[in-house]
Amino acid sequence: MVRQAKNEGDPVPADRPAEDLHETVDEVTAAVMTASRLFVALSARALAESEPALTLPQLRTLVVLHGEGPVKLAALAAALDVNPSTAMRMVDKLEAAGLMDRQINPDNRREVVLRLRPAGRRLVEKVMAHRHQEIQAIVGRLPAGRRAELVRGLRALTEAAGEQAVDSLTPSP
Repeated sequence: MVRQAKNEGDPVPADRPAEDLHETVDEVTAAVMTASRLFVALSARALAESEPALTLPQLRTLVVLHGEGPVKLAALAAALDVNPSTAMRMVDKLEAAGLMDRQINPDNRREVVLRLRPAGRRLVEKVMAHRHQEIQAIVGRLPAGRRAELVRGLRALTEAAGEQAVDSLTPSP
């Protein structure tokens, strides 16, 4: 694969060695956006094979509940970066589908706590396992040196974003 160098007419091989790379922020951003599109497509395929009626935002809601455990609506909305009314509509749909439920907070009866039901937990784990297998197959096609470069680059990216590391041995949301 060949791509055009930024502001230059010479094609730049996409597989040139890392030590020869001097990408601009725009070039790195374009590469990350392309990879992001790949990951969204992998998630969409995994979801379509597991539960075709569910949307990616609904899956994201379930993944948040899977990772954070029971939460209040405001915390869910903050984690999803949406307003509480949007989160509540998502909760209504997922509750109707039997994937999550609401319970009165035993510490404050005016609050509702949202949690996954067993069917929701199984669905998240199934979709994440499918996605894990697809990513593993793609990564397995990379030469060992490229995998090492990829790990370093992705760790740097997630560290810059303040994201928590994921256990590499188990499929994770």
